Amino acid sequence: MAGGRGQFSSRFGFVMAASGSAVGLGNIWGFPTQAASNGGAAFLLVYLLLAFLLAYPALMAELILGRHAHSNSVTALRKVSGSRLAAGIGAATGIAGFTVAGLILSFYAIVAGWMVAFCLSAVAELSGNQALASWLTSFGLWRNVFFLLLFLALTIAIVSAGVHDGIERWSRRLMPALLVTLIVLVAYVLTLEGAMTGLEVYLMPDFSRALSAQLILNALGSAFFSLSLGVGTMLIYGSYLSDEENLPLLGGIVTLVDVSIAVLAGFMVLPAMYVALHNGVEIFTASGVLISEDTLIFTVLPELFATIGLPGIVVSFTFFFLMSIAALTSSISMLEVPVAYVTEEYNAERHAAAWVIGGIIATIGCAILLNFDTLFGFIVTVTTRYSQPLLGFMFCVYAGWVWRRNSLLQELRKGYPQVEEGLFWKIWPWYVRVVCPLIILGIFAQSLFA
Repeated sequence: MAGGRGQFSSRFGFVMAASGSAVGLGNIWGFPTQAASNGGAAFLLVYLLLAFLLAYPALMAELILGRHAHSNSVTALRKVSGSRLAAGIGAATGIAGFTVAGLILSFYAIVAGWMVAFCLSAVAELSGNQALASWLTSFGLWRNVFFLLLFLALTIAIVSAGVHDGIERWSRRLMPALLVTLIVLVAYVLTLEGAMTGLEVYLMPDFSRALSAQLILNALGSAFFSLSLGVGTMLIYGSYLSDEENLPLLGGIVTLVDVSIAVLAGFMVLPAMYVALHNGVEIFTASGVLISEDTLIFTVLPELFATIGLPGIVVSFTFFFLMSIAALTSSISMLEVPVAYVTEEYNAERHAAAWVIGGIIATIGCAILLNFDTLFGFIVTVTTRYSQPLLGFMFCVYAGWVWRRNSLLQELRKGYPQVEEGLFWKIWPWYVRVVCPLIILGIFAQSLFA
């Protein structure tokens, strides 16, 4: 049972941990830049709708599977299988899930390391050490390796401390810090010249684009990936929940927090882009297309901060501190997926498992850095564009088709005795069987031809 393997001590602790897993770099910079490239508020409206039409039902599939098994994804999918074939496919899906989670973390930690380096660069500038500040913002191999290892060491240290003393304790600290930092940045950016133009782009919808097939597919992808679905992170967090918790309610809260932070980030990033444009920093290519996300974060925004003077250095520190927190809360859940499997399947000691698995991921990350032009984009594409949708599809299939309906209902009744009378049970079972798999396959098909 969950009590012997760790368990969230409170509803708030779970919401902070699960929201932290969902709220990553994609929410803070990916969603706003997607909105800027896809009609602003038109994209925002479609995204909000699809977050609850796709992301919430798929999230529930993972949470229910995890809480039912009180175990890792391999065991959870085996447990709901009614045949040896289904159990074998489920085990393979779980293994693929934690493998993909580890690969995602290997490149995610590289980008997160850049965030930490840029954050510390602002400190170096404030102290007058320009040489150190320049090194921290350079794309050098040793800088990249150092901050990759530093970021992974922080992640490993938290995961190795366990569910309550590590994941929950730090999520309860980091998520409120993230939210406060984000609100402060939004309030400041909106006072700058040019911000209102960006705010208008964000809030005034171009309804002619709202029904665009490309916009809908992009919004579908953003909604799906924003909740860390497909690799078992939400399943493993669900496995640490008490049987008394109301899963549909908790899943709704996590989805709402995740979406709210993504939307709030838009109030910072889009106005900041147009502040940069107002200050002479170019944000569009010669053809009028918004520049790429990585250039925006690591070139345009630092140039913007530089135009503000001393306050800009403080804002730069605050912004990259925010990004570092967002990255850390997500990386914790990614590492927990393989660590949970190894500790439960092989009775390994958690501390050792976290450091060994983290060391393997660090080695892969260093290999990516040594062959950056070849491996970075390749691994990003294989994991996020192809693997995550297919794995998310399999979780929906197991929750909707493989798992017996009566057993699933009994699981939901544990924390919600009146579930049969509510709207959730009237819609979700058939929705996760038919609609979610079709939508996810649509995302996958779009990725093949993108």
